[in-house]
Amino acid sequence: MNRIIILILISISMNLSAQNTNYPKWLDRAEYPFENNYFELSIGKIHYIDEGKGEPIVMVHGNPGWSFEFRNIVKELSKTHRCIVPDQIGFGLSNKPYDWDFLPKSHAQNFELFMDSLNLDNITLVVNDWGGPIGLSYALKHPEKIKKIIILNTWMWSVENDPYYQKFSKFMVGGFGKFMIKHFNFFGRKVVKKAVGNKKKLDRQIHRHYFKHLETKKDRKGCYVFPKEIIGSSEWLNCLWQEKEKINSIPTTIIWGMKDIAFREQELNYWIENWNNPKVIKLKEIGHFPQEEAPEKIISELKLE
Repeated sequence: MNRIIILILISISMNLSAQNTNYPKWLDRAEYPFENNYFELSIGKIHYIDEGKGEPIVMVHGNPGWSFEFRNIVKELSKTHRCIVPDQIGFGLSNKPYDWDFLPKSHAQNFELFMDSLNLDNITLVVNDWGGPIGLSYALKHPEKIKKIIILNTWMWSVENDPYYQKFSKFMVGGFGKFMIKHFNFFGRKVVKKAVGNKKKLDRQIHRHYFKHLETKKDRKGCYVFPKEIIGSSEWLNCLWQEKEKINSIPTTIIWGMKDIAFREQELNYWIENWNNPKVIKLKEIGHFPQEEAPEKIISELKLE
């Protein structure tokens, strides 16, 4: 009987170990040496990094990113902090349910459920791209839990009257743009390369991690819903912005890639004009992904806590 119990325990242990090391072949484990963690939702599982101990740093990605882009920050800061980075549903190593709506508001609801499950306090929240409104929507509901905010090339207001975003959104969700994203992974393969400040900082080996996680046409639904919702989610974005006073006095650092083609200097200035005394760090040669292109700048700022 004891032998049978031991064999059962060994089998369970081996199965759990296999689940935890079930990484896709395209993933460079030297670059991403983290254990798998999952949070169960009714629509599927959110995959997330959870490394280190101490006060929590939570990082929130956008389109077409995932937790991989924050890897260098996690490697360093997990020595002194608990670093948590979820993959949005439809991205990274999370499930990609094709019949889900993928609306930013729904992502924000998922993020709130995920965060509530962790029961964190004194959170440093780091947000980029769509991670801005998704992550900050949680902060607006739970400002007492947020110690500091780090803003990286993102926004949280309606741009429905801005011709620049109207044009981009219309192209990306039009017949040709949607076709290119769906069938040729255009957003991950091409748009990401255009968005970085120095193309040499996104070599082929690293760049593939921005599109390989969206391997099939069905995997890319989230990738083409997000551009549509730049305009489509204007009402939700406007509601978030109207509540900004709940969090705009929380100590905030804005680290901004000045060569970004998505969020320009005028978006940076809008943050500055509407936030209470943020610290601003301008990175002249950096584009849309400061966490990928200049992680040392973010690490230095986070170490100042």
